[in-house]
Amino acid sequence: MVLFSKSVSALRGLRSSAVGYEVGSYLVRSCKTGGSLDHYGTSMYTTCAKLCEDPSKESSPSDMLIDSFGRLHTYLRISLTERCNLRCQYCMPAEGVELTPSSQLLSPNEIVSLANLFVTSGVNKIRLTGGEPTIRKDIEDICLQLSSLKGLKTLAMTTNGITLARKLPKLKEFGLNSINISLDTLVPAKFEFLTRRKGHEKVLESINAAIDLGYNPVKVNCVVMRGVNDDEICDFVELTRSRPINVRFIEFMPFDGNVWNVKKLVPYYEMLDKVVVKYQGLQRIQDHPSETAKNYRIDGHHGTVSFITSMTEHFCAGCNRLRLLADGNFKVCLFGPSEVSLRDPLRAGAEEDELREIISSAVKRKKAAHAGMFDIAKTANRPMVHIGG
Repeated sequence: MVLFSKSVSALRGLRSSAVGYEVGSYLVRSCKTGGSLDHYGTSMYTTCAKLCEDPSKESSPSDMLIDSFGRLHTYLRISLTERCNLRCQYCMPAEGVELTPSSQLLSPNEIVSLANLFVTSGVNKIRLTGGEPTIRKDIEDICLQLSSLKGLKTLAMTTNGITLARKLPKLKEFGLNSINISLDTLVPAKFEFLTRRKGHEKVLESINAAIDLGYNPVKVNCVVMRGVNDDEICDFVELTRSRPINVRFIEFMPFDGNVWNVKKLVPYYEMLDKVVVKYQGLQRIQDHPSETAKNYRIDGHHGTVSFITSMTEHFCAGCNRLRLLADGNFKVCLFGPSEVSLRDPLRAGAEEDELREIISSAVKRKKAAHAGMFDIAKTANRPMVHIGG
């Protein structure tokens, strides 16, 4: 059990050595492949697995993280809160959502304890989400504790940027080494319409602060919706011309309360066409097998452009992501309704081996792919603000 230190200074000296410790990049290699190939020639599924050897590691990642299709899950997304200071239309209904009582949310000790369990089993990347993670008063302490976990390579955060600028220097000092900032429009009035709140300038300030602090790239997430912000795609691309920004265009996805409609969906190929028409020298970047985005460079641009095609060209075959929700529920697929509680057995005194078995069983039940956008739209699932993106 990892205890959450109330003394930040007690861990400052430990973090520098712990953060520098890197786990090898483990990939599940196919020794017998089956199924079709996608248009990039990538095998869609594997029927058996072999772990890459890395002499710098004392042991291989745990079988706990490998599903029945041979996918190795080394990326854990942790939702720190269900609360948010915006009301984005694609994330929650205008009236907000019912919040879980605070006593049923994971404590800082429990967050770090469970994170440690995953990291010691082979997870090497953690992303903090929400709600809005920066509204937590103890966010700096949590980052320090997590970044000190031996074996963790990347500690990332997805944030709306409203309160980020003033907190980011300390967050970076305490081990946050990757940042995604959500921004769906460059028009202040449209921002207020989309989020039902003010704060456009604060988000831009946070993007600039991240660049000034040396984050490279600064990832900017943009959910594209037809008739809302699809006319701004090339305006967002311009952000990449002279700055280390990776703009990530995300297809509109269905979740409870966001009134999803396929007519609002702007598919990847349509977004890409808009970029191709205006910009010459667009080049596809070779993506990692577990990459969620299709990444591109544009000649003369310092930054990059990406497309997250969850609806029209899913990337389930290479999925390496797991999710721990703020209430302690464990979720193996963003779009799947299945969840299992880790909070309850943890509070009941379960040993680590018992928790590993619960996690392993859930991972083994993970399906080959999500059900498709029309079935997802009809399937009961939580609002995005509960899941954590």
